[in-house]
Amino acid sequence: MSNTLKTGAMLGLMTGLLVLIGGYFGGSQGMSIAFIMAFLMNFGAYWFSDRIILAMYRAQPVSEAEAPELHRIVQGLALRANMPMPRLYILPTEAPNAFATGRDPEHAAVAATQGILRILNEEELEGVLSHELAHVRNRDTLISTIAATLAGVIMMLARMAMWMPYFGGGGRDNEDRGGGGALGFVFLAILAPIAATLIQLAISRSREFQADETGARLTHKPYALASALQKLEVGANRLPMEANPATSHLFIVNPIRGNVLFKLFSTHPPVEERIARLQALVA
Repeated sequence: MSNTLKTGAMLGLMTGLLVLIGGYFGGSQGMSIAFIMAFLMNFGAYWFSDRIILAMYRAQPVSEAEAPELHRIVQGLALRANMPMPRLYILPTEAPNAFATGRDPEHAAVAATQGILRILNEEELEGVLSHELAHVRNRDTLISTIAATLAGVIMMLARMAMWMPYFGGGGRDNEDRGGGGALGFVFLAILAPIAATLIQLAISRSREFQADETGARLTHKPYALASALQKLEVGANRLPMEANPATSHLFIVNPIRGNVLFKLFSTHPPVEERIARLQALVA
């Protein structure tokens, strides 16, 4: 409940940021435009995000005959969690990873790469899949889509604002604001996108911790998920995945590798911290 309240508060902050930007951008009319953009983008993401993401990674649906172990594990977890059986897909890549998508448990899909099926034993694979089902159960796939969409609208408005001075936009409004106009422009063009990104990252990281805990309690084997995370982190470092940064938050471990600055803005908390929290559940 605490994590849910925090997530709601952060989504509220991002919405408030969008309102402020809309007001600066064009008063009440700008606020209306911003909300319309957010609504349309969220509507499209709500209904079509799973198909878009699965197509983006060339995910192939697999039957029970084609992937019996995968189906058996997920069927058992779904039954234990009192959830509908999600659609199962395999991604044609040796980079070890997995993700879940879909707007609700009735329209969920779980995808695993060929690489993760090769390097994990049955208990570890069950831990990973329980983590992904936890995301579906906790509605994380919908929450992360809304957060990403709101952040996208904020960044789009910020880019538009950067070009306004070159086209004579906002002149009268800036005069009315006096000295605050320049500071407002700096906030809108530079600080607002950074703030939106940080809020989005905070939401994503908090949901990862909760999915780890929910998945571990579902299997009663937190050590298995901890072991899987350790293997996946090593595998992701050895074989980074060609992933779109906009969808990297979906994967169980960040598929994109980078320098220290990149890690600071990672959509995932440090694997070491996730493993430590799982090990604490065993004690």
